Amino acid sequence: MGCDGRGFVMSLVFHNLTVGYDRHPAVHHLCGTLKDNSLTAIIGPNGGGKSTLLKAIVGLLKPLSGHIQKTGRCQVAYLPQVTEIDRSFPVSVFDTVLLGFWPVCGLWRGITRHQRHEALQALEAVGMESFAARPISALSSGQFQRVLFARLMVQNADVFLLDEPFAAIDSRTTVDLMQVLINWHQQGKTVVAVVHDLPQVKALFPEVLLLARECIAWGPTPAVMTEDNLRKADGLARQWHDHGEVCAA
Repeated sequence: MGCDGRGFVMSLVFHNLTVGYDRHPAVHHLCGTLKDNSLTAIIGPNGGGKSTLLKAIVGLLKPLSGHIQKTGRCQVAYLPQVTEIDRSFPVSVFDTVLLGFWPVCGLWRGITRHQRHEALQALEAVGMESFAARPISALSSGQFQRVLFARLMVQNADVFLLDEPFAAIDSRTTVDLMQVLINWHQQGKTVVAVVHDLPQVKALFPEVLLLARECIAWGPTPAVMTEDNLRKADGLARQWHDHGEVCAA
């Protein structure tokens, strides 16, 4: 079932999409469809445009050319790389999770008792309920990532975009949070994650987008993660430079 609850199939369609920074492209002419209820890993060399693509989907970056077609009125939840999040702000674990209700509450609507209960349930689901009153600055990297996953849970989104969600965390936390992704997928959600651990991708993700500033391959994991495709992506990465022009459509 799609986002509107009437059986409509949601999708994100990339039409010749080129995205970049300061007029220098990081993703070239991407075409394809991210289908409803897919569990997709985005892989590729560093600097290959993986994070850039997620930011374009969320709307943080405007395309240099082409566009993204979004079918259905679907809520998107986005988890940036943990290094992009300022943990020095004096806020508690519980209040951090409550921020997940911001799209619903905004500036003027208060947090309800039901939403507070949902936040506690989310913390319990990631094993962080006993840390609710602690400041986020006191948490380890793995603990903080669990809290960010709890914040994603309360957003009740249809599409989850996660940028390196398993970076710099311990193996136990990785296993627990990967199960959260699988649960979302089983609930009919669409999940997209930038992942660097290739054995993990092969074991857990049915779909893969191999990106090296252009789409090398996109589809079922065994068909994408071939030696030839991975070698091609690595070869392209060796040719990159920082002053490329915006390519012609």
